Amino acid sequence: MSDNRQSLSDLGNIAGGEAAPASADEYLNAPAAPAVSNTPLRQQELDAYGRAYATGRRKDAVARVWLKPGTGKITINGRDQETYFARPTLRLVINQPFGVAGREGQYDVVCTVKGGGLSGQAGAVKHGISQALTKFEPILRAPVKAAGFLTRDSRTVERKKYGKAKARRSFQFSKR
Repeated sequence: MSDNRQSLSDLGNIAGGEAAPASADEYLNAPAAPAVSNTPLRQQELDAYGRAYATGRRKDAVARVWLKPGTGKITINGRDQETYFARPTLRLVINQPFGVAGREGQYDVVCTVKGGGLSGQAGAVKHGISQALTKFEPILRAPVKAAGFLTRDSRTVERKKYGKAKARRSFQFSKR
C-alpha cells in the first residue's frame, strides 16, 4: 500500500483554488475582507419648506412634529417647551433623541400634540422627534434605533371589565 497522506495545502491544490495557509500564524495574518454594510441608506424626506415631518404616538397622545435646522427652540402647541411641559423630567424626555444623536441645539422643533396626559404627550413628542430626526438625517437611524426611540411604546391602560371595580380590582368582600 502506498502512503497517501495529504495536508491542507495539498487540498487547496487539488480543488484548483489557492493554497490554504499552512500554519495558524499565516491564517491570522491573512488580509481580512473589508467590512461593508449591506443595509441600504434611506433617502432624506423633506417637504417643500425643507422640514422633516413625522408622527409620534404614546398612550392616547398623538404628536405631529416638524423638524428644521435652527437654534434648538422647541415649540409645542404654540407655546415654548418650558411653559407647556413645566416638569424638568418631561423636558428631559423630549430632548433625549438629540442627546443620543449628538445634535443638541441644532434643530428647531414645531409640534402639535393632542390627547392623553402630559406624560403621554411628552412620550409622543419624543417618538415624533426621533422619527423626524431619522428622516432629516438617515445616518442617525442606527444610534436612535439602538436607544429604542423609534419603537412605539404600545403599553396602554387596560380596560375595565364588568363585575370588577377597575380593570382587575374586585369589589370589597363582605362576609355578612
